[in-house]
Amino acid sequence: MGIDSFCSLDGSDPFWDWNRTWQTHNPDLTPCFQNTVLVWIPCLYLWLFAPLYILYLKRNDHGYICMTHLNRAKTAIGFTLWLICWADVFYSFWERSHGATIAPVYLVSPTMLGVTMLLATFLIQYERMKGVQSSGVMLNFWLITIVCATVTFRSKILHALNEPASVNVFKYTTFYIYYTMLLISLILACLSDQPPLFSQAVRDSNPCPESGIYNIFLHFVKALVITNAARRTSTVGEIVNLMSVDAQRFMDLITYINMIWSAPLQVILALYFLWQNLGPSVLAGVAVMVLMVPLNAVIAMKTKTYQVAQMKSKDNRIKLMNEVLNGIKVLKLYAWELAFKDKVSDIRESELRVLKKTAYLGAVSTFTWVCAPFLVALSTFAVYVLVDEHNILDAQKAFVSLALFNILRFPLNMLPMVISSMVQASVSMKRLRVFLSHEELDEDNVERPAISSYSIRIVDGAFSWSKDESPTLKRINVHIPEGAFVAVVGHVGSGKSSLLSALLGEMQKQEGSVSIKGSVAYVPQQAWIQNATLKDNILFGRDGKDSWYQKVVEACALLPDLEILPGGDSTEIGEKGVNLSGGQKQRVSVARAVYCNCAVYLLDDPLSAVDAHVGKHIFEKIIGPQGLLQGRTRVLVTHGLSFLPQADLILVMVDGEITEMGSYTELLGRQGAFAEFLHTYTNTEQEEVEESVGGEAGRFIAELLSCFHASVLSYMDLKNKRDSLIKNKSISLNSLNAAGTGKTPQKTEPNDVAAAKKTKSAEAARLTEADKANTGRVKLSVFWEYMKAIGLPLSIFSIFLFFCHHLSSLGSNYWLSLWTDDPVINNTQPNREMRLGVYGALGISQGIAVFCYSVAVSVGGILASRYLHQTMLYNILRSPMSFFERTPSGNLVNRFAKETDTIDSVIPSIIKMFMGSMFNVLGSCAVILIATPLVAIIIPPLGLFYFFVQRFYVASSRQLKRLESVSRSPVYTHFNETLLGTSVIRAFGEQQRFITESDGRVDHNQTAYFPSIVANRWLAVRLEFVGNLIVTSAALFAVMARDSLSPGIMGLSISYALQVTASLNWLVRMSSELETSIVAVEKVKEYGDTEKEVSAPHSTLPAGWPTAGHIEIHNFGLRYREDLELAISDISVNIEGAEKVGIVGRTGAGKSSLTLGLFRIIEAAQGEIHIDGVNIAELGLHELRSRITIIPQDPVLFSGSLRMNLDPFDGYTDEEVWRALELAHLKNFVSGLPDKLNHECSEGGENLSLGQRQLVCLARALLRKTKILVLDEATAAVDLETDNLIQSTIRTQFEDCTVLTIAHRLNTIMDYTRVLVLDKGQMAEFDSPSNLIAKKGIFYKMAKDSGLV
Repeated sequence: MGIDSFCSLDGSDPFWDWNRTWQTHNPDLTPCFQNTVLVWIPCLYLWLFAPLYILYLKRNDHGYICMTHLNRAKTAIGFTLWLICWADVFYSFWERSHGATIAPVYLVSPTMLGVTMLLATFLIQYERMKGVQSSGVMLNFWLITIVCATVTFRSKILHALNEPASVNVFKYTTFYIYYTMLLISLILACLSDQPPLFSQAVRDSNPCPESGIYNIFLHFVKALVITNAARRTSTVGEIVNLMSVDAQRFMDLITYINMIWSAPLQVILALYFLWQNLGPSVLAGVAVMVLMVPLNAVIAMKTKTYQVAQMKSKDNRIKLMNEVLNGIKVLKLYAWELAFKDKVSDIRESELRVLKKTAYLGAVSTFTWVCAPFLVALSTFAVYVLVDEHNILDAQKAFVSLALFNILRFPLNMLPMVISSMVQASVSMKRLRVFLSHEELDEDNVERPAISSYSIRIVDGAFSWSKDESPTLKRINVHIPEGAFVAVVGHVGSGKSSLLSALLGEMQKQEGSVSIKGSVAYVPQQAWIQNATLKDNILFGRDGKDSWYQKVVEACALLPDLEILPGGDSTEIGEKGVNLSGGQKQRVSVARAVYCNCAVYLLDDPLSAVDAHVGKHIFEKIIGPQGLLQGRTRVLVTHGLSFLPQADLILVMVDGEITEMGSYTELLGRQGAFAEFLHTYTNTEQEEVEESVGGEAGRFIAELLSCFHASVLSYMDLKNKRDSLIKNKSISLNSLNAAGTGKTPQKTEPNDVAAAKKTKSAEAARLTEADKANTGRVKLSVFWEYMKAIGLPLSIFSIFLFFCHHLSSLGSNYWLSLWTDDPVINNTQPNREMRLGVYGALGISQGIAVFCYSVAVSVGGILASRYLHQTMLYNILRSPMSFFERTPSGNLVNRFAKETDTIDSVIPSIIKMFMGSMFNVLGSCAVILIATPLVAIIIPPLGLFYFFVQRFYVASSRQLKRLESVSRSPVYTHFNETLLGTSVIRAFGEQQRFITESDGRVDHNQTAYFPSIVANRWLAVRLEFVGNLIVTSAALFAVMARDSLSPGIMGLSISYALQVTASLNWLVRMSSELETSIVAVEKVKEYGDTEKEVSAPHSTLPAGWPTAGHIEIHNFGLRYREDLELAISDISVNIEGAEKVGIVGRTGAGKSSLTLGLFRIIEAAQGEIHIDGVNIAELGLHELRSRITIIPQDPVLFSGSLRMNLDPFDGYTDEEVWRALELAHLKNFVSGLPDKLNHECSEGGENLSLGQRQLVCLARALLRKTKILVLDEATAAVDLETDNLIQSTIRTQFEDCTVLTIAHRLNTIMDYTRVLVLDKGQMAEFDSPSNLIAKKGIFYKMAKDSGLV
């Protein structure tokens, strides 16, 4: 049975009929086709997909959705549709039973459709049970069904109108109900159901696009797992660049991706129609286009090379800026800002040189593509009229061709952008690939057995920092039982910290095995502090348990600090802990580890940064046998000898090997290296103290030191005394901790303190300022600033060139219209050579103008970005320290990375496009108005509509862009912070939490990015509408005035009208892009208006000042912020030249604040300081800071050569540098390096140990050799022997200098002339050490705690 007889038994209803579907004015499909194909297509779709879809739903269960009104409605309509289909089937049977002949199709098709509707209803319910809120499969099904039914719907209406007599009322009624139900189903399928119960899915109110996010996510995860060796090759600056610039390149490419196939298609179609119009002459145009391709290929290749070079410079610049921002305090103390400003500027200059080359290439590229359509038109018309003199260029030929050439213009203009975008993306892709394929830490470096007799076990271990290096640690064998307390000792650089890194799995395991049982907590040598509240820093993502938290805070001696901090434990700590002293940071770091309650504790010399008495307190309360960590395994790297007798096991390290191991008494008994080290150390110390202190007190100390080996007894004795002190009720525990002594406070104000604590406002607790988004229009002053940065003459000249270009473009098209109106004499046009020549000349002048304005704008852009970057750099380096404490480094890095990139490469190209499209629109409107003045009626209302759309769009788009920029800074800040603390995060196993936090910040950033894309589409629809109205009106009025218009002018008007849509669209897009991009200028200028350090008048100081080093401090006080109380106050001391003064006091007593006042890092709030009789407030900051020297608390090194780190201005000879290294005990180490002085220090000096970095800082001081030297806890991180060497160097080399030392180890200042004791920001005592000990005041108690008296 054929398909025709399936539809009608007598063959009267064929399946296909050409006369009905094609050769007619009112085409329609046959009823047979409608009842078969159009009914079966949706059925086939659903039956094909249903099995796969059901399987998919079975595997992906999202929970269960309760019955909602939406679901009930969908189900009810599904059943109704099924009933309607069955009604049709039964009606056909009924007709058959009454003698009518019914074709099989009327039984088969409705049955098939009915069963399909039943399947659809089943799927709706099944989706509900599996938690599907909206279904693409079902939406497509209803859409296909309605499209197929619409054809039948139209057919039935036409049939009812033309042949009302033959209408079957029942079937027509059921069909119309069926069609209505389908429409309702389609609408319901577009609606989303409520979320399922028990859903595991994250309920996000703002689902985001995922393109760039995944990229950033990958970076973050990768940064947490790369090895230390890989970290050296990919610096923080580089990784931030990968995240910001390279990830963005992919997002930019996505917008052009469709042009890859659509541009060639448009070109082919345009050429086909041109061939139809002008015949083979088009080949001349095609030849011109083909010639353009290799030229642009060469430009693209060159651009790629420059792109790589530019990104390299950018990486170096961001890396250096990152270091400058991280070490800004040191730069200010050394007055090195200018040296580093020049370093950054040098890198920037090389970057701008490459940019300039790229700009010239870009100008050639723009020239070729803007001129391409014109050259194609010129060559085609020239060949057309010159090949045959009977070829007449009339309006039809010229303007249809011109319209087609203009269609060619868009894909040809877009292709270079697509190509350059692809080139940039491929460069970025390569960089990302390099980063993502870096070596990762092997998770199997450390085994984690659940059951083991040892807590820590290393068998025949050899470890290195990267696979290719020779082992740093070798022949390591350690077995540590559970609950043991192990001390690791050794000289600077002997591998103590490396041993802990090996236990954490941070080093490459070359041979042997490492196993750790249970969870690990790690305290690094340099405390890593997050930009969060103090409490969050301690909790570190764990749940808050108040009683345990209180215990930990008390044990870490943090209670007095909480009293001082403006917001208690909810005080926000700045990045890298800027508003905490070194000791406070270290104690917070210890508290974090203790709070997390782990099985194994790895402590990398945490007691070096705190005062002796606080160190003792922490040891007793936490690490020691009676501390909070008793029963846990503790591995303590230490330089403090007093703790060693308490250790169960001591490991002695020399050159990366464990040379001795045993308990304190065992090692002493062996008479090995350890015993010798102890003897020599205690003897030298004993002699020094006896000489320095003299008299009875000196002998007393010396005796005590000679009994050093019996220090266990003295230790227990001291402990008992302390316990009895605590039991004595008259002394409050707080005051005891406040000075680390039993000193009773002068005033006790319990009520006031409690009241003050309550009023500690949340405002005072805040420190950093988030990046703020400006609102409203970008001020015209910003554009004016940018024009001034370019230079006004160049700006005006550029605008003039744009004008010339568009004038010659209009001229050439007008000339063409005059040419087409030339009379035809004997089938030829006279003057065609003259016409052609002028047309060509106008075109060439157009090309020259294009080239010139492209160069002018690009060069102007480079001049502007150089000026803006330099001023920003200068302004930021001149900002006071308080500015850096308040401003997260992410904000600053964002300015130097993303915003500078926008000013470099985005703004100039946007200005070109904006100016181009603006002149295009104005020119088009002018031509249309001149040709058809009637259009003037419609242009004003359209202009008004366009204006409103444009304002509405630009306002939204600009604000979204600002929000996106502002929400990007926290992503970088968090990323930067995480990179600095990767080892801590990995040790605590907190990677997932940091990844989630980063994802949250990225998602927040994307919620601003996605709506801006949606806004773009909103705009396109409205602009197309405006453009189409202009085209319609131009054509309509041209036809109405056809009698009075020449064909040439009419053609010109309509060809311009056709361009208006694209130009309008581009104009709004570009004006919005220009406003959003110019925001970068606004952001960069922002830091020009912040407070700056005071620049003093030009002073006339003699060259060698200060000559004596006499310091007079009179009634001095300072505060950290306007809204805070004085940190130190009423300090008056007189220090003679060449005097050695120690400054001591509990952590946070104001010791470092005093030095900050001396260097005017913070300006005085009261009183003054005179050096050699000169008031330092009257000096220039650079002058003051370069004439006095400090060895700071945190030894900061910058990436670059070791020589640069010692002498960035190149002011000293190599001999002088070597001499300084020798005196700093670094000569052997440096001469052993392959590159000697040119040894590359990695970022932050990470390839040197902390002690070695401290010695480099000493060498800096020796090199500068000024009359005043300040040591800020400078020997905290070195072992006792090195400390001794440093102290002796200082005594000999700085004998005739005034030395101020902030000390934790009191033995280092026992031989000083005087000691200044600070307490709570005020001067408590000031006298020689022997007198102070005799007075039995604060100093005496501190010395007693240190075991010196």
